[in-house]
Amino acid sequence: MPDKIDVYGIGNVLMDILVRVEEQDIVDLGLSKGTMHLTDGEERDKIVEFVRNHEAVYSCGGSAPNTTITLSSLGIPSGLSGKIGHDDFGRKYNARLAEHGVSSFLAEGNGDTGSSVIMVTPDSERTMNTSLCINSEYSVDNINPEAIRQADYFFFTGYMWDTPSQKAALLKAIEIAKEAGTKIVFDAADPFAVRRAEGEFHKLIEEHFDIVLANAEEARIMFNGEDPQTAVDHLAGICDIAIVKDGSRGSIVKSGSEKYIIPVNRVEAVDTTGAGDIYAAGFIYGLCKKWDLQKSGLFASYLASQIVTFTGAQFSTDAASRINAALADGSWDFTK
Repeated sequence: MPDKIDVYGIGNVLMDILVRVEEQDIVDLGLSKGTMHLTDGEERDKIVEFVRNHEAVYSCGGSAPNTTITLSSLGIPSGLSGKIGHDDFGRKYNARLAEHGVSSFLAEGNGDTGSSVIMVTPDSERTMNTSLCINSEYSVDNINPEAIRQADYFFFTGYMWDTPSQKAALLKAIEIAKEAGTKIVFDAADPFAVRRAEGEFHKLIEEHFDIVLANAEEARIMFNGEDPQTAVDHLAGICDIAIVKDGSRGSIVKSGSEKYIIPVNRVEAVDTTGAGDIYAAGFIYGLCKKWDLQKSGLFASYLASQIVTFTGAQFSTDAASRINAALADGSWDFTK
């Protein structure tokens, strides 16, 4: 574990179970395509039973974990806080973090480690069905104040706003970060998460957050149906750096009078799972390297384009090596 981490992330720790499905399967299961569903009880059992009859790929996941693991694989000292159970999934998760060089601040408790069944349709869109399990019990006692104070950036997503215990912990972590001068990076993460927050995110952004990422739909919800260009202008008016991702149309980065339209690096997408998480990793990487906003946005777009070319939300060791080589020789810049 390094003496100091650059990025401290808090997130739901989930064992990902990825399965390829047809459009009709989504309809038959009564799911809303392209979103994240919190499942439990009978609904979860129905989805798990469905997965048993299909070939599935198991890996470590979760939104903030995807981001911190990617940063670590690119040489940015990063740590992850979350909650796991005393079970096989929890042990495997900690081992995986060690393999990636991520500093583990995971707390353990009596309960099951969370999981997420990710259904990928032929158009590469993903529909997530998440069982938080012990994640919902993440509390103030589980944060590491000193790690937050020493980090340059504190990162979390809207997915951590689903239970009173999680919210209390995040509010405390935000308070510690503000007092220490640690920059707060927030990714809205999912339209449903923004709707569930009922305006809380807007107030927190205005009062506390430094860097905010949102996709076009999340931005429209926050700013009452405005188009991405107008939404990013308003978002940049209440935080230091605003990023709005608009799918195949690229992304927009704005800070003060600076505004950049970031193009998409065109590739053949296989699976869009985790693309937003990896975009966030790319942008934070640029910040850690003291790059300007345009360069950080371009690398974020490049990195997101690489993750969608294969199944899963994290880079393999070989893929990470290729990206590090591209960073070394500058070939990652797809605009040249």
